[in-house]
Formats: sequence, C-alpha cells, structure tokens
Amino acid sequence: MDKQADKTPQRRRHPEWIRAHLAHTERSGSVRGVLAAHGLHTVCQEARCPNRGECWDAGAATFLILGDTCTRNCRYCSVAHAAPGPPDPGEPHRVAQAARDLGCHYVVVTSVTRDDLPDGGAEHFAQVVQTLRAAISGVRVELLVPDFLGEEHAALIVADSQPTVLGHNIETVRRLFPDVRPAGNYDRSLNLLRMWKRERPALTIKSGLMVGLGETRAEITQALCDLRAAGVDIVTVGQYLQPSRDCVPIERYMHPDEFQDIQAQALAMGFSAAVCGPLVRSSYHAEDAANAARQDNTNS
Repeated sequence: MDKQADKTPQRRRHPEWIRAHLAHTERSGSVRGVLAAHGLHTVCQEARCPNRGECWDAGAATFLILGDTCTRNCRYCSVAHAAPGPPDPGEPHRVAQAARDLGCHYVVVTSVTRDDLPDGGAEHFAQVVQTLRAAISGVRVELLVPDFLGEEHAALIVADSQPTVLGHNIETVRRLFPDVRPAGNYDRSLNLLRMWKRERPALTIKSGLMVGLGETRAEITQALCDLRAAGVDIVTVGQYLQPSRDCVPIERYMHPDEFQDIQAQALAMGFSAAVCGPLVRSSYHAEDAANAARQDNTNS
C-alpha cells in the first residue's frame, strides 16, 4: 500500500439527504460563459457552493466583488486568503453588464473581506448598486457584506445605497465563533446588524448560520434569539459542508426534520422569513425570502 495515501484523511460520506444538483445544461453553461466573458468571480465557484448547478440552471449567480482573495482566513471557508490587489474601478460596470446579459431582475452581490481598505470596500459596494440600477430598470439588489471591522461610517455607506436586502452572516454560535472566525467577533457582528436596524429601520436585514460544527440546539436557539433581538428580518440556516481538508471538519449532519423544526421556531420568534435546510446558503432562493419578508411587513 502507498504509505502516503494511507496517511491521507478519508472524506466523510454525506448522508442520503445531501444531494447537490450539478446541472450541466445549456442554461448553466451560458452562465459560465457570461461570467468568463466579463472576467467576474462568483461566490458559487469560490466557496464551492453545492447549489451552484441548480442556481446557474435557473440563470442566477451570486457575484463576488473586490477580487477573489480574502484578507481573513476563516476556518470554514475555501476562498483564497492573501494580500489582495486594489479594487477594480471597472468591476461595477462588468457586474451590471453580466446581470443584464443573464436577464437578472434580482441580483445578489457579496465580497471577500477587505480589511486592507480604509472603508472595507463599502463605497465599491455602493457603486455596484448604483450601476446595476442604472443598467437594469426595476432591478432589486441584495448585498451580503463583511463586518467592516465594526466601522459604523463604512457600514452606513452600504446601507445608504438602499439595497432591497442588506445581509451580514453571523455564521456560527457564540462559543464556536473564536475558533471558526478568529478574525471576527460575535458581538461586533450583532452590533452591525443592530445598528443598521436602528439607524435605517426601513431596511430589510438578513443573517445566516451554519450548523454541524459542534453547536448544541440550545446554542442555535440562543443565536436565533440574538439575531432577532438585533432586528434581523430574514434568517437562513444550512448544513456546514467541509469544502476542503484544510477547513474545520464536520461534527455532525443535521436531519432535514431538524431544519424544519428550526424554521418553524424562527418564524415563531418573529422573523419575517426563514430559509432552513441541509443545502441552504445565504443566497439560496434569496428572492423568495425577500418577497416573503416584504409580504410580512405589508401585513404587519
């Protein structure tokens, strides 16, 4: 037996309910072509999202701006980390052109974390929103942003671009946060979400959790309580899937029935929308969640 192969850790077999839809249809291929033509990155590719086939087959993609290299090294993430290059001033235009080519009327935009920039990339986010609205009549834009190191001025720049939904993922429970997100801070993330709702109450605020990292059900409940108390309107909860062997391992797989229970619990807590399931990611069915939140706010 090859000694080196013998030392290589074995991949854990996923349970039967973890089944990604890896579409290779003409539509999925056209999305790849448009992204390549405009020189753009997506979090679908960089984070190895299990839903990228399904979403691309529907003509949807989550644009990753400010490059594909992150200044942080979160232990759950497969995005490359190093010293990134300067922001590309032509990127907002290319994102808008690609979204128009894809026929998008709801666009999700996220980024790597750019702690090297004075505003964390906030103004670049705002420019992307402005450019999308100029290029596509009636477009709705969802932003998923980093914590901007807690800088309120930067966080308000993205808020004042008036996205349809403004999100920041807390990702995990308080106890696990220092290990999973060593450059982040649980309370800093909560304070960011709370500040947005306090200063810009009309905004729809979103956050998300991964499960399967060793958290207890009581800790999940507490995290949901913390998010709701911070004013979060939409919450997502999905199964963590180890994207590479360098990332933190999976502690357990949560059964779909447990996700249904968590979704019911979140709605009972007062979230306007909750999307919970094994393959759920923050941008999965994002437009449906935004519509549900808008309907809930209209009925309130």
